[in-house]
Amino acid sequence: MSPRLQGIEEFVAAVEAGSFARAAERLHVTRSAVAKSIARLEARLGTRLFLRTTRSQSLTEEGHGYYERCRRVLAELDAAEAMADAARSTAAGLVRLSMPAMLGRLKVGPLLLALARRHPGLSLELSFNDRRVDLVEDGLDLAIRSGELADSAELVARPVGVQWMVLCAAPAYLAERGRPAGVAELGASPSHEAVLYARDGQISPWRFHDAQGRPVEVVLPSRLRCDSAEVLLEAAIGGMGLARLPAWLAADALAAGTLVRVFEEPRPFGFELNVIRSRSRYLPHKTRVVVDWLAEHLPPLLAAR
Repeated sequence: MSPRLQGIEEFVAAVEAGSFARAAERLHVTRSAVAKSIARLEARLGTRLFLRTTRSQSLTEEGHGYYERCRRVLAELDAAEAMADAARSTAAGLVRLSMPAMLGRLKVGPLLLALARRHPGLSLELSFNDRRVDLVEDGLDLAIRSGELADSAELVARPVGVQWMVLCAAPAYLAERGRPAGVAELGASPSHEAVLYARDGQISPWRFHDAQGRPVEVVLPSRLRCDSAEVLLEAAIGGMGLARLPAWLAADALAAGTLVRVFEEPRPFGFELNVIRSRSRYLPHKTRVVVDWLAEHLPPLLAAR
């Protein structure tokens, strides 16, 4: 690498990640390596780029101007690399991807393993968790997210399927509590309880469409709230309450009869799945291959059965 470029990547990463420590995680190096690299860059430039205290860091005026130019330089380098590797017939390099835990293990993971077998030069670093991630801070190329996305000028999203939802319960539970005929009766019934998905203390209401296609939300009493769809599935099979589950997740239990659909919905409700990435002028070939593969092969695996 040219001496004039040394330290620039670390500097830009430190600015965008908000700290040397998070920049080190993003670049997969140590914090001290980032700090030393930036210190050498400041010495070469003869100016301070950061104002640092024991608790925070901020850019100097010179640092702000230098960051904007460095960001454009790196973007042009990324674009040049993307143009070069677009000519390849196979994908090569490392792609880091985060996805919901159970969806990832059962559906996305196997798809990506099949892709890796087709492209021996492709390396994958996969993270399976249900928390919200920050692509820049976490050093990710891609993330799969379910549901509505916030407006962002920094991110690009591509739909890769829909998680269609089903309302289901164990036959023994319905035999004891009764079977609501539809959404209106469900919301008005005092006899039913639910197993509910909740993350960070926030319960996700159940969403339906009524007979006129209008959105409806229902929240039932619950003795179990958790952030694991797998646990909710097992709780529903065990008769602890009604469950609103992705159709692909409930499919085996429905086929086996350990769960049954509570009622047929006039119009199915689903959450769109998207692959998101940071906005850039060019998309690296390796990343495009992963996104295209998911967009082609994931939707049939999510289809309601």
